[in-house]
Amino acid sequence: MSETGKEKKVLGIDEAGRGSVLGPLVIGGVQVKQKDIKYLDRMGVKDSKRLTAKKRTVISRKIKKLTNFKTIIITANEIDELRNNGVNLNKIETNAMIEIIRHFHPDTCCIDCIDVNEERFHNRIQHINHKMKVITEHKADDTYQIVAAASIIAKVERDKQMEIIRQEYGKVGSGYPSDKYTINYLKSLEGKYPPIVRQTWNTVKNLEK
Repeated sequence: MSETGKEKKVLGIDEAGRGSVLGPLVIGGVQVKQKDIKYLDRMGVKDSKRLTAKKRTVISRKIKKLTNFKTIIITANEIDELRNNGVNLNKIETNAMIEIIRHFHPDTCCIDCIDVNEERFHNRIQHINHKMKVITEHKADDTYQIVAAASIIAKVERDKQMEIIRQEYGKVGSGYPSDKYTINYLKSLEGKYPPIVRQTWNTVKNLEK
């Protein structure tokens, strides 16, 4: 590796589906050489929430050609099982992010912070490798293109998984509690929930009252 750091690797990590009551949580990781980050800008990489589904898909293909990437899919059923065993959502996500970091061994890691306490989350990630530069910020996908790239990869995979779910279960909506189609679908189940439903969510518990 050159002293200028041109060959240093930068890893971005973000998630999709954290607040969803249906379907999986997807953690995405994208790694590039530091000198290649400029190509993400040329692709039009930005936070996935600011792109149309079609645009995300197109850019996602470009990202995958340029970078090394990894996604981890945590199903609704797995989330419920872990939560029922005392593992909270932040811990579930953090463990997946650590798995991605250990897969890539980056020189710098940028993560969209999932903890209200940035310093606490930063220390948890830094503990993995004290030589690795760690950046953990809220809304990092707005600030760092490598995180925005990870956001796109995660969101496209989440959309793909939701489409598979719709093909099997019908009109389930986006999967988020704010979606009336999702709520109507949950109500139609009358308490008999398939494995795509996160039954430990308050949204579901409140429907049962």
